Amino acid sequence: MSLVPATNYVYTPLNQLKGGTIVNVYGIVKFFKPPYLSRGTDYCSVVTIVDQTNVKLTCLLFSGNYEALPIIYKNGDIVRFHRLKIQVYKNETQGITSSGFASLTFEGILGAPVIPRTSSKYFNFTAEDQKMVEALRLWASTHISPSWTLLKLCDVQPMQYFDLTCQLLGKAEVDGTSFLLKVWDGTRTPFPSWRVLIQDLVLEGDLSYIHRLQNLAIDILVYDNHVQVAKSLKVGSFLRIYSLHTKLKSVNSGNQTTLSLEFHLHGGTSYGRGIRVLPESNSDVDQLKRALESADLTANPLSGGICQSEPEDSIPSSGSVSLYEVERCQQLSATILTDHQYLEKTPLCAILKQKAPQQYRIRAKLRSYKPRKLFQSVKLRCPKCHSLKEVPHEGSLDMILQDGAAKTPDIKLQNTSLYDSRIWTTEDQGGRKVAVHFVRNDGILPLSNECLILIEGGSLSEICKLSNKFHSIIPVRSGHEDLELLDLSAPFLIQGKAYHYGCKQCSSLKPIQNLNFLVDKASCIPSSVAEVLGIVPLQYVFVMTFTLDDGTGVLEAYLLDSDKFFQIPASEILVDDDLQKSMAMIMDMICPSRIKIDSYPWLECFIRSYNVTNGIEQQICYQIFDTTVAEDLI
Repeated sequence: MSLVPATNYVYTPLNQLKGGTIVNVYGIVKFFKPPYLSRGTDYCSVVTIVDQTNVKLTCLLFSGNYEALPIIYKNGDIVRFHRLKIQVYKNETQGITSSGFASLTFEGILGAPVIPRTSSKYFNFTAEDQKMVEALRLWASTHISPSWTLLKLCDVQPMQYFDLTCQLLGKAEVDGTSFLLKVWDGTRTPFPSWRVLIQDLVLEGDLSYIHRLQNLAIDILVYDNHVQVAKSLKVGSFLRIYSLHTKLKSVNSGNQTTLSLEFHLHGGTSYGRGIRVLPESNSDVDQLKRALESADLTANPLSGGICQSEPEDSIPSSGSVSLYEVERCQQLSATILTDHQYLEKTPLCAILKQKAPQQYRIRAKLRSYKPRKLFQSVKLRCPKCHSLKEVPHEGSLDMILQDGAAKTPDIKLQNTSLYDSRIWTTEDQGGRKVAVHFVRNDGILPLSNECLILIEGGSLSEICKLSNKFHSIIPVRSGHEDLELLDLSAPFLIQGKAYHYGCKQCSSLKPIQNLNFLVDKASCIPSSVAEVLGIVPLQYVFVMTFTLDDGTGVLEAYLLDSDKFFQIPASEILVDDDLQKSMAMIMDMICPSRIKIDSYPWLECFIRSYNVTNGIEQQICYQIFDTTVAEDLI
């Protein structure tokens, strides 16, 4: 590669982007789709980046040349985009390619050589660029979590989507819409790997070497648009396969049930599905080579579902429930059914063979669950559109409030028939102005512990202090004719430590003056506030994945619950240490660690099956319902 004489470019922080401008930016990759054929002869790559301002930007990058798009291998890579056009689409800022667009990509690993990846023969790279890359690496090392999707084969679990770094051992055409890749990464899967039945004559690769690695190699079936890429791969090359899907296949042979793990790369580009060839200079390839060199090629094949390594986000696997244990067990269940007792118990192996939708009563043991960090199970759910979103953490919430504080309160909107206003100027932060509007109740200002206030320009720490004194707080900002709510990324109502959020998609905001229609402003019920302001309130829910095992099969079911299963309100657990301890205790009782699964308690549950379309593929999912933890566990 060649360098042209250094040029001093100006790089714009992501929090200063404006629509209609063309900018140069640096960022850390949070999500990406490898380039795919999008429109006609143009390839598209979707890349979401973040920088030290903690602002995210999604970029849609088009080119007629596949190699001209950013060469990204994983989340955490660092990119430099030149001549990126900024536009606003559906109220969201995004970047798109413009004439003269160019990019460089770097490994994001702290201490790795700063070597640009690009298809351009000539580009500028100065000492300032070097400092920029190293500064982003340093910031990312403390602010960006490593990619949780990048796993080794020994860490994968059934019903999982993950990214795999591996070496290609062999390949073969199966039919017109699917293609076989035989790969390995030096580790063994937690279950025996499923084998695709083909004739050796059609397999391209060293058959004797593949036979030597039969206990470590896996078969991956690649579908649809990925087939052409798979055909072009060279045996021996190092690959990164994105959004690989695992399924657990149960095979009945006489009186014995065996389990094997299937690997599929489905068609389409959802969730970044695709295949990339990694250069041998890549640091992940260096690690892979070391793993392959030290792999035990004489390892015995697995005879059951025993995991060889313990991923952080799963319970240590301890085999499947023995059929002897199923027959002899008479112990009481750790859970209680709240309805539908007329349903007969159905073994999991039978459920896995049936079509959806249906309802079942099961008796099984909780083999593992996700997430292991229980606070991560709390989400916000819209009851209308059923969308889920993460509960904003303090850092994100403070940024949203800071954005709202950037606008000076409008004096014309103070002291109305609805509220009395007070305004002060902070001593620091450039003399920021904060306005507090005290809402009257029937024309009278209530006592502070019964008072609803509207705060304009307040920081998170200031709002927290006020929430200890006043009954309810609504963050607002000055609009053209009236006060208006902040972006619904912020809570629309704060009561003590309880933060109430609304759905951006389903809400149709009404003027703040509509608070006049509240029957009793002193009580200030969140649902009443939401109704008069045109907000569809989000519900706090637990969202977890339970892997259930009854000795006949293994099934993954989702738990979506607000307060019934654990008998703990999801809305309170993030602010109550005692409730967090209670939930941790319950999970430790129904899924104990470091003991055999035969010693786990039984769970009696209702589950419903339903169909989900993922791209062009339809799959059956399962959800737990009308089940609660027994009172003696709480």
